[in-house]
Amino acid sequence: MTSFISQVLSKMILYFDGDVKRINHAMKVHGFAKSIGELEEISKEKLEILEVAAILHDIGIKESEKKYCSSGARYQEMEGPDVACDILKEFNLNKNFIDRIIYLIGNHHTYSKIDSVDFQILVEADFIVNIFEDCLGKEQVQIIKEKYFKTSSGISFLESMYIK
Repeated sequence: MTSFISQVLSKMILYFDGDVKRINHAMKVHGFAKSIGELEEISKEKLEILEVAAILHDIGIKESEKKYCSSGARYQEMEGPDVACDILKEFNLNKNFIDRIIYLIGNHHTYSKIDSVDFQILVEADFIVNIFEDCLGKEQVQIIKEKYFKTSSGISFLESMYIK
């Protein structure tokens, strides 16, 4: 039996339709988010929400580029929730479950709205991947660590990968 998470991954890959860069980004953020979530021992439900949100966190980029000629964070947060809802509507999911995923997708670049461990881990996983993809230096990484990282697992990954 195919897992729900694998089905969402498949939908994301089909949606990005050959955009390997975006697909790889989502896959990497999902991998880090899942690992950090498990290491931090978050609940099964929070982990599922986190995994789906990580897979779909940048799903608004295509619409943002189409409507605004930009993949800017603000536009991703505006467009992502509707696209994610379209993807998730075929699954029989609880409204609170979907609402939380949509909240995370719609705010994943608005760090002042971090309100729970699932949101914190999503932000950390996205930073871990973006640091590499954007070729950031050690000084920038140190600033990001001090400003945004809170989980021991996220900090450990960040330090091991970029600071040590």
